[in-house]
Amino acid sequence: MLPASLLFSCFFLLASSVTALSPSLDPYQTRPHIPYVDEPDESISVLKFGSNKQISSHHETYYFEQLIDHRKPSLGTFKQRYWHSYEFYEPGGPIVLCTPGEVNAAGFTGYLTNSTIVGMIAQPLKGATIVLEHRFFGESNPYSDLSVQSLQVHTIEQAIEDLAYFAKNVKLPMPGGDNVAPGKAAWILVGGSYPGALVSYAMHSKPDVFWAAYSSSGVVQSIGHFWGYFEPIREHMPKNCSADVETVINYVDAVIDTGNKTAIKAMKDIFGLGDIQYDDDFASAMKIVMNYWQDGLIGKRSEGFYWFCDSLEVDNGKAAPESGWGFDHALKAWGKFWKDQFYKSACGTRDAEACFGNHNANSTKWNQTALSDGRSWKWMTCNEFGFFPTGAPAGRPTIVSRHLTPEFSERSCDYDFPGAFNGHKRFSLLNALDVNVKYGGWNVTTERLIFVNGQRDPWREATVAANGALFSPNEMQPHLITDGFHCSDMMRSEGLLSPHVKAAQDAAVGYMTKWFKDWHPTS
Repeated sequence: MLPASLLFSCFFLLASSVTALSPSLDPYQTRPHIPYVDEPDESISVLKFGSNKQISSHHETYYFEQLIDHRKPSLGTFKQRYWHSYEFYEPGGPIVLCTPGEVNAAGFTGYLTNSTIVGMIAQPLKGATIVLEHRFFGESNPYSDLSVQSLQVHTIEQAIEDLAYFAKNVKLPMPGGDNVAPGKAAWILVGGSYPGALVSYAMHSKPDVFWAAYSSSGVVQSIGHFWGYFEPIREHMPKNCSADVETVINYVDAVIDTGNKTAIKAMKDIFGLGDIQYDDDFASAMKIVMNYWQDGLIGKRSEGFYWFCDSLEVDNGKAAPESGWGFDHALKAWGKFWKDQFYKSACGTRDAEACFGNHNANSTKWNQTALSDGRSWKWMTCNEFGFFPTGAPAGRPTIVSRHLTPEFSERSCDYDFPGAFNGHKRFSLLNALDVNVKYGGWNVTTERLIFVNGQRDPWREATVAANGALFSPNEMQPHLITDGFHCSDMMRSEGLLSPHVKAAQDAAVGYMTKWFKDWHPTS
């Protein structure tokens, strides 16, 4: 359990600059990518560890000829970007490969260094580090658009095959870099969030290619209807804020349940959202502020989330007690927050229906096929993962309206990817089940696979740390728990602030050191 001091806090009003934050208007979730870390200073030479010989910059970009379709190699290749460092490498050392996943990888060259768990593993083992951009993100695109036809090769299976094909065929730009294929060198995978799941899937599917892996906040269990995303937030947000949010959301749902259009319109008007026609669009808008929680770190709380909570819980410089201020104050304060601050930040000059409406199948916002990381990730959720946000089931406390249902997201998938989802592919529960059956989900039993999870991670309920997950850790598949947030353990700086994170990082390096000693060349 976390100390009570982390569960209840007295608030201080944030600087007015916070109101310039751009809220996440993703109707699903914010994309669960790994944390950004400071990029290496380009003005400082990279020196080979131990010899002080200058080597190539961490920022130098390389390109690998990756197969467009591993099932049909005849379709040719595309250029997949990667970054590489042999700062710590000595012949015989491992190759530590990381992909940032569903984001442009150009901003993640810090993961080549020992400021992250990638370099923390590589340095004592005298390994080389690689950051590989995921297909259909950043500039590593097999096709020039994101049409439904192009996206047919944007699957978990193709991503796993990318990792394996890269490992088997890359010629790394370092001395001896043409002699490090699996069998000649040990390959270690590192990933967090979706890539944390991807490394588990790859270890499950390609045990002959990858020797060991580190999965941080790995969302290994695909979940179609993902109300659990909001449970860690509800459990760990300040108690006064959660109490008042639950009270207001219960009121919102009770009014919508009446079906009285006049009463519903009046309730929406409190938040300046009376123009929103459909109740699920309103419910989706109301949950947007919860997305900010994912930005939190041990060393830096989420400014956006506490901007919201402070608006509810600080009155004339005084913080509410743990029970909150109560319904009347909370409803008025939440409405004022939306009207005076959040609405303009979210929508600018657009009316509420134009900003938040998602029922118009003929809207020009759908099926925008230009290259976009957001559309690429949405395809993965619609096509395989699910992870569609919903309110909690009846009888459980909820900080999100129960009128936010899976149908909201499924309809959006149909509009954005016309004709793509027919038969059982229309149902997120079935798509998620297919992924779990194929790659093991919570039930994966792969050896030399480390799972690390933070208690305050909003994605926790899709990881092996989920409440009710039937996961049995052991010395060959350890499970390390911290007091962190999403992928906190991937950053050395978070370990300097939390003994729990530091212990997990040290234990992980210890496991990797032990397992690497057991590796022997096979070719």
